[in-house]
Amino acid sequence: METFLIKTLQLILSLSILVFLHEFGHFFFARLFKVRVEKFYMFFNPKISLIRAKKINGKWEVKFFAPNVPSRERQKINSEGAGITDSKGKPVMEIIPLEELNDDDWRKHPESTEWGIGWLPLGGYCKIAGMIDESMDKTQMSLPPQPWEYRARPVWQRLPIIIGGVLVNFILAMIIYAAVLFTWGQEYLPFDNAKYGIQFSSIMIENGFQQGDKILSVDGEHVEQRADFIEKVLIDGKKNVSVLRDDSLQLTIQLPDNFSQQVLASEELNLVSVRYPFVVEDVQSGTPAEEAKLQKGDSIVAINGEQCSMFQDIVKELDKNAGTYVDVSFYRNGEVLTTQLQLTENAKMGVILRPAYEYFETKKIEYGFFEAIPAGISLGWETLTSYVKQFKLVFTKEGSKQVGGFGSIGKLFPSNWDWQIFWSMTALLSVILAFMNFLPIPALDGGHVMFLLYEMITGKKPGDKFLEYAQTVGMILLLSLLIFANGNDIFKAFFK
Repeated sequence: METFLIKTLQLILSLSILVFLHEFGHFFFARLFKVRVEKFYMFFNPKISLIRAKKINGKWEVKFFAPNVPSRERQKINSEGAGITDSKGKPVMEIIPLEELNDDDWRKHPESTEWGIGWLPLGGYCKIAGMIDESMDKTQMSLPPQPWEYRARPVWQRLPIIIGGVLVNFILAMIIYAAVLFTWGQEYLPFDNAKYGIQFSSIMIENGFQQGDKILSVDGEHVEQRADFIEKVLIDGKKNVSVLRDDSLQLTIQLPDNFSQQVLASEELNLVSVRYPFVVEDVQSGTPAEEAKLQKGDSIVAINGEQCSMFQDIVKELDKNAGTYVDVSFYRNGEVLTTQLQLTENAKMGVILRPAYEYFETKKIEYGFFEAIPAGISLGWETLTSYVKQFKLVFTKEGSKQVGGFGSIGKLFPSNWDWQIFWSMTALLSVILAFMNFLPIPALDGGHVMFLLYEMITGKKPGDKFLEYAQTVGMILLLSLLIFANGNDIFKAFFK
């Protein structure tokens, strides 16, 4: 439960930062061009808001846990006082004149932005006057354009208002990457220093790799680290992997054309990891390991006579014998000893292992302030390029099954709060948010850009009715994708 809460808090904080700054990008350019912003909300606020505030006559008014401000619409009435409906029986609406509203009515002050925090932490919004968006404010849009409205501005002003959110998200990612590099540097384990070899997932074993192989190159290109290898074989589609086996035999493994699809179908997240010894760092009180008198520094080399000294191999043997007695052989002071202990039901002995990083020489690159800035920009571009390449996998049968929602995003965060990982993940999500919002889908920023480019090229503005239909279609598509992605998460949680 604690792990779930930590991951959830990290996800909400990260998305809150990203959504706020994304919407602020729209707000900044709207106000720059003197376009009114009617509402700016962190999180969505169906029916009620946790906090809403507005500056009225020079003074701030703040309300807590208050119902939302009602719409400034009302049904038209005829001379007999009856409500007017159209040919389909729907009410015909009109805007309530400002002079009919009381001075303390927030609707009487549309020139001032309403700020708020909603109760549904799934995003946020910035409602710009005179813009067809998810609010679908048809009554206001049926009136002639006003000077303070988005639709009254020329294309060269509307375009930056639309792309402001994407622009801010991408700049934010580069700033965060630069700050992370400046604060913590960049540390990784080169494949050349993985002296015990590589641990491969089952799909890698099926394609010809063996546990302990050392990766040398991919298609003749030297591979520096794990991330490089994954990108080359999964995203770039490179096929020929050169490995060193048993520290003597160099051979080339040729991956199949559908290797990426195999990996996606297998749902294996950790294709390659570093092998390292199983050495006891500490023994937990009241555990089988304490009863068997294991000590700090003991290096386990066999389970039930099965020779295995690497952590991954030993865990595999322990899993086979959960809840039973096993013979554990280990080195202590240069001598091989054997003891017997009963594993717990989850195949644990009750020891804390020596950290894996103590066995290897990592490579760390330090960045000064002025070095971190171009490095952060470069890392931002590399991340965007890599994500765009990965996006093509979504359109395969196997890739579509891996599309995830908030649950999948939450799993990306660590179970313990780590600021370096948190900010790195926030930068990655900022890049993803920028890219996804720029897709040419109505209801997304990219859809609005698509229509603005059409207007710039043809000199003709799409009709408001067409834009309303396009917005509706886009919202249906996005809602369907949201249901599909989160449905995948639910299915995996209960049935896999």
